[in-house]
Amino acid sequence: MKYVLITGASGGIGQAIACNLADKGYHLYLHFNKNEQAIKGLINKLEPYGGEYIPIQADLENPSGYKKVVSEIFSIDAIIHCGGQSQYGLLVDLQQTEAESLLNVHVLSPLMLTKELLPKLLAKGKGNIVMISSIWGQTGAACEVAYSTVKGAQIALVKALSKEVAMNGIRVNAIAPGAVSTPMMKGFTPEEVEQIADEIPMGRLGKPEEVARCVAFLLSEDSSYITGQVLSINGGWYT
Repeated sequence: MKYVLITGASGGIGQAIACNLADKGYHLYLHFNKNEQAIKGLINKLEPYGGEYIPIQADLENPSGYKKVVSEIFSIDAIIHCGGQSQYGLLVDLQQTEAESLLNVHVLSPLMLTKELLPKLLAKGKGNIVMISSIWGQTGAACEVAYSTVKGAQIALVKALSKEVAMNGIRVNAIAPGAVSTPMMKGFTPEEVEQIADEIPMGRLGKPEEVARCVAFLLSEDSSYITGQVLSINGGWYT
C-alpha cells in the first residue's frame, strides 16, 4: 500500500499523473488550491480504481501554505511536485508580488514541503521525489525570465537533494516538459501554438499522459539506479 502526494493535482499534467498512478494501485493525496470542481471530477474518475484518494486544499503561494498539506499526510512513499503557474512578460515589467508568488509556488513551498515530509521517507528507508520542472529551467526563455529562474532552481534542488539522500534509499529526479497541451497553453492563440509546434522537431505539442508515464517510470523499480537526473520530454525541442 503506497501513498503518493501530487501537488497541483487539479492541473492538466497533475490529473494525468493521478490517473496513471491510480491505475497502478497507488493511493493518492491530491493537492489543489482553487479548482475544487476539477478535483471532485478527478476523484470521480479515479473511484473505479479502488484506491484511497484524499483531497488537500492549500495555497502554496502563501509561504506557510505547505504546513496545511503536511498536517493532512500520515503516510507517504513519494512526492510529486507538480504545482505551478506561468508568468509572461519582459523582466522590466515584472512586479515584486509576481516574483514572490512564483518563488513561493515553485521553490519555497516545494523545498519546505519536502523538508517536512522527508523524515517519513527516511523512516521507511525508501522513497521517491519527482519535480515537474520545465524546458525553460534548462535553457531559459525570453519573456519568461522569472519563470525560467524558478524552474532552474527546482533542477538545482533536485541535483543537490539527490546527493544528500541517496544513501538513505531515496531517489530524487526532475522531469522537464517542453510545450504540453494543457490549460496553461490557453494564453496562446491557435496561430502561436501552431508556430510553437513548427519549432519542435516532432512537430507537435506533448501530451499530459506522456509526462505521466515518465513519472510512473521514475517511481518504479525500472528506474532503481536513476537519481539526480532531469528527464526531458520535449519532442527534441531542446537537446
